[in-house]
Amino acid sequence: MRIGELAAAVGVTTRAVRHYHHLGLLPEPERLGNGYRDYTLRHAVVLARIRRLTELGLGLAEVRDVLVDDAGKDLAEVLAELDEDLARQEEAIRERRARLRTLLESEGGTPAEGPVSPELAALFRGTAHLTDSPMAAKDREILALIETSAPPEERERLMGLMSGVVDAPGGTERAMAVYRLLDALEGAGPDDPRIDEAARAVAECVPAGLLPEDAVLDESNSFLAALYADFAPAQAEAFRRALRILAGGRT
Repeated sequence: MRIGELAAAVGVTTRAVRHYHHLGLLPEPERLGNGYRDYTLRHAVVLARIRRLTELGLGLAEVRDVLVDDAGKDLAEVLAELDEDLARQEEAIRERRARLRTLLESEGGTPAEGPVSPELAALFRGTAHLTDSPMAAKDREILALIETSAPPEERERLMGLMSGVVDAPGGTERAMAVYRLLDALEGAGPDDPRIDEAARAVAECVPAGLLPEDAVLDESNSFLAALYADFAPAQAEAFRRALRILAGGRT
């Protein structure tokens, strides 16, 4: 058989056959006097096995491991590992579908910053009516960013702390007051006399334990530097002073 006939017989492309030659998965036959390779039934058997293994989800490196052992003693081990990997993928898919179902069924729909976790979506619903507050919208964006970038265990801890603040008696009202104070600083300079009041209000809303003991709270922290740059000068200064208040309270 020529390469096209072999590929057609097994149901793969000639490009795949050449690739398997290159990787050493499929032995290359001798060329005839006319320069064409002459493939035998044995080549078709091996190629068909490669196709079956790859369709099961094995990578080509794993296929090579299986083919090296002609007796197939390693195949059971490889397939067991593949089965475990597929089970992990199934669990991940179930978790993702459960999260999507929760978001779709949640009251008030999916927030503009979504998709986010059900816990953060519930937190956002407390300030969803503040559509005219630029600071509330920015706060939701930052919380979504932090939730996305934090490790799962840290994410759970942070959402629990933030939910405790909003769910506490008067928590939503305090958050609304902070947003109003910060919104009022839009366009103001870093020496505005209203900054101290805003800084104290921000510090009072930060739950105990939110900031790690070893947190770097100056602008050598690149995240904080980027955060400040995203705010108006007076707003950024309010956050700087709030962090200094919190840092002083830790010592």
